[in-house]
Amino acid sequence: MINLDVSQLQHWISALFWPFVRIGACLMMAPVYGASYVPRRLRIALAGAVTLPIAPLLPPVPDVALLSVDGVIITLQQLLIGAALGFALQLVFDALMLGGQLLANGMGLGFAFNLDPLRGVTTPALGQLYVVLGTLVFLALDGHLALLNTLVDSFRGLPIGTSGFDAVRARAMADWGGILFLGGLRVALPGMTALLVINLAFGVMSRAAPALNLFAVGLPVTLVFGLAIVTFGMPTMGAAFTSLLADAFDFTRALTATH
Repeated sequence: MINLDVSQLQHWISALFWPFVRIGACLMMAPVYGASYVPRRLRIALAGAVTLPIAPLLPPVPDVALLSVDGVIITLQQLLIGAALGFALQLVFDALMLGGQLLANGMGLGFAFNLDPLRGVTTPALGQLYVVLGTLVFLALDGHLALLNTLVDSFRGLPIGTSGFDAVRARAMADWGGILFLGGLRVALPGMTALLVINLAFGVMSRAAPALNLFAVGLPVTLVFGLAIVTFGMPTMGAAFTSLLADAFDFTRALTATH
């Protein structure tokens, strides 16, 4: 006859619950997994499906009651770590959105908005195009699998405990937020430079022919040249996104490494 006491059951539940919290928090924030069209129940089921096979391979969890003060602190730590990992990658996709919006404003497409299926909000059409293309590149490069691999490895660098996401990592996460603006400029800067040359050419034309109606001529020409810049600039955008994605994975590994 097998005799089980409360402490043993509590330890088994903790060994599954705390990894599930970290993995679930990451999937709620991460790109692709955290998209609005992915049902929350499916994300919870996926978090459970990832937790069950890896739980026996993780470092032992502390012998702490789930409903104690230390247990609540550990739960909050797992939420912070998982959310930080997912949010760090999500910023790369937000940088794509910002880069597309900057380029759209320069080419006269700032008024074109559409419903973003990833977030369920209204976003610039060009930024949404960049995000969709970035999502396809992310999946083609097995980024969704690399994210799960990084998440599982985080339990070795940051084992479950009361001291995990400290002030040093919080400061690193805050500094990483600058990738939103840096990445947006890296994506949009080549096209914005080309559009600046076109606008300078129109400025020279307005000085040479003051009677020319630039509002009637400039907008269609700028729009056509802008679409051409977007078309021929796709390889540059893809290279910038791939570089940003590699930097994001390097940052998440450094964030969960042992200090």
